Amino acid sequence: MEKFTKVTGVAAPLMRQNVDTDLIIRIERLVGTDRSDLGPHCFEQLRLKADGTADPACVLNHAAYRDAPILLAAENFGCGSSREGAVWALMGAGVKAVIAPSYGDIFFNNCFQNGLLPVALPIAEVERLAEETRASPGNARVTVDLEEHVVVSPTGRRIAFEIEGRRRDALLQGLDDIALTLKHAETIAGWQNADRAQRPWVWL
Repeated sequence: MEKFTKVTGVAAPLMRQNVDTDLIIRIERLVGTDRSDLGPHCFEQLRLKADGTADPACVLNHAAYRDAPILLAAENFGCGSSREGAVWALMGAGVKAVIAPSYGDIFFNNCFQNGLLPVALPIAEVERLAEETRASPGNARVTVDLEEHVVVSPTGRRIAFEIEGRRRDALLQGLDDIALTLKHAETIAGWQNADRAQRPWVWL
């Protein structure tokens, strides 16, 4: 997993409530498609018309936001099923951070396991970021700084956000839960050896 410290770039204002994981990536795409190839299929139900052509009404198709590394969204982003592929698809599409008021619980946890930063801010702050971004499409820049716990808006406003210390450290170091556990391998082995001596029948 790659380390996450800070990202600066265009933020795509997808200000839509209850964007579920099926809308992020269709379940059919998760069958027979390598996770590294999911990016082009991200949000295809929003981006494409029924005939497969690009829908100009979708903000994600606008040239200014096409490769945005930051996504702005409304409440309950990533709700629905538990598919981890939704996170893989977003990352494959180049998204490194999402800013929304709230998230689906499982999606939120999956983000930290894969190096995608989900920032939670009040809806008023997210809407203001969207307004500032729309004021100068393709030119306005947003910074998400994990080390400083701050989002810097296109106009220079600094908006603090909270994140659990353990999760922050894991992202900064590029470690998922397995890697974090392996950092304590020596301690775990010591406990196992001691327990084996005291309760050998458990280890049969």
